[in-house]
Amino acid sequence: MVAVLLLLHIPALALCHSVYAEETPAYTTATAQEIFSRKDKWVEKQLKKMTLSEKIGQMLIAHSPAKFQSADNKEYRKLFALIKEGKVGGVMFLKGNTYDAAVLANRFQLIAPRPLLISADMEKGLAMRIEGATEFAPNMALSATANPELVHRMAEVIAREAKALGIHQSYAPNVDLNINPLNPVINTRSYGDNIPLVIEMTKAFIDGLQSKGMIATAKHFPGHGDVTVDSHVNLPVLQADKKRLDNVELKPFKAAIEHGVMSVMTGHLAVPKITGNMTPATLSWRIVTKLLRKELDFEGLIVTDALNMKALYQNYTLEDISLRAVEAGNDLLLFSPDPELTHNTILNAVRNGKLSEKQIDKSVRRILLAKRWLGLDQNRLVNLNGIPQQISLQSHRQLAETIANRSITVVRDNKDALPLKKKDNILHIILENKRHSLSGETFSKKMRRTFLAKTIRIGADANSLDYRNAIDKAKRASAVIVSTYVEVLSGAKSLELSGRQQDFINKLTRDLPSKRPLIMISFGTPYLINQFPGMPAYICTYSSSELSEDAAIRLLKGDITPAGKLPISLTTNLP
Repeated sequence: MVAVLLLLHIPALALCHSVYAEETPAYTTATAQEIFSRKDKWVEKQLKKMTLSEKIGQMLIAHSPAKFQSADNKEYRKLFALIKEGKVGGVMFLKGNTYDAAVLANRFQLIAPRPLLISADMEKGLAMRIEGATEFAPNMALSATANPELVHRMAEVIAREAKALGIHQSYAPNVDLNINPLNPVINTRSYGDNIPLVIEMTKAFIDGLQSKGMIATAKHFPGHGDVTVDSHVNLPVLQADKKRLDNVELKPFKAAIEHGVMSVMTGHLAVPKITGNMTPATLSWRIVTKLLRKELDFEGLIVTDALNMKALYQNYTLEDISLRAVEAGNDLLLFSPDPELTHNTILNAVRNGKLSEKQIDKSVRRILLAKRWLGLDQNRLVNLNGIPQQISLQSHRQLAETIANRSITVVRDNKDALPLKKKDNILHIILENKRHSLSGETFSKKMRRTFLAKTIRIGADANSLDYRNAIDKAKRASAVIVSTYVEVLSGAKSLELSGRQQDFINKLTRDLPSKRPLIMISFGTPYLINQFPGMPAYICTYSSSELSEDAAIRLLKGDITPAGKLPISLTTNLP
């Protein structure tokens, strides 16, 4: 039956040209409180017509690759059936490509009883999920520019590109204050630790996104920046009391809410000084309802972080998690590993009196109001022919390049090593991250095209001979560049170089002649300088993207003047 349905939908997809993806309703600058407190005839009509099963379905956001899937694919058939039966109200796209994403979005929308809310994690742009879209630098790089106008323009581009594919909500901005340098999961995803700067950038991003008709999502409430554990792996603990939260972590969230952000994502972290126990914030009524909904007076959508993350499963089953997430006050449950089990668990809880249908109705009303604001009651499909006019335009790429150039930061250049001379005999040393075996390959090629440069790699498993050879070659070079690729990766336990790599860099710093240029470039976390207080020159790009590598080459050549400023505090002394 599924295969037949797909064939029937192909002509319908071809006819989806009457309303273009780039056309938007007249979006207002209304606050979330105004949007979600409205009485709306369409919303009330839909709510009245829905069965309890369909209401619960509205609260579930399933997941799907944004790429071609055959009609007999087992997982696809499951999702297809859930959508058709109204057991999910939205889909979060994972990795994929442009046309497949748009075709899938239309296909899903055509079989859904009511418009679907389609979302994606797009902190750095649509390219985080969709191949061929524009890739931007991470938040910390944006703060290094100290230019909120660039953030606003970037968010506008993200909204334009994502909407062309039928995506309505971005799980961004990340408003966590990255207070802990050892935080393995936030780091450059944060705008930094300077509260006024983080707030300024947060507002600019929200404005850019929502002015173009896309829902922004401030995350990870109540603040994921001062932890040392990745919630994809284990349960982080935030040791902050209420006074500390009010004065630090909550400030960007308060600003986002006052500025009209339409959605807030709860985080999978324990805040025992608030809850009195180790309950993850996502599952805590005190955090979600008492603090966020009541004390901060947030009227918009509350969405959980992904429910497949390991932080939740130390003490709970999926059934426990599903029930507790609703009890806590979340409106949208994201990425359940088994949406049907989650749906049935909530359905049975309402029927058995553990949950009230009145609470379900409140969440569904907010969800429908958001869909109404998006204009999905009028048109839920996208124009496939309009995609080339919306995605990865030259102006979008130029903006991304401008951000990369303006964000690159010379943290230290004690010996005036910059710029380098093209005739310098340069040794380029790549310090590899275990999980990035090809890190630095493109930068190495660019170095060889630009300078008289040779490259050697030092992996985390390098032996003593490798290190001795590297030291010998460095002594014969006229300049040495050490590039590091330590970036946020799901499941990472640490964002530091290995002990042997640290020893190698410190020996290099001691053994090279004092006048020999030695430059470290961090294509990722800026905090590495804390490990190397003796490093004479240190550059941060905050990213390993090709545009960041290009910016580094321009800086080394002297083609651009470094303008970026560190948006974080360091433990090491700066010049």
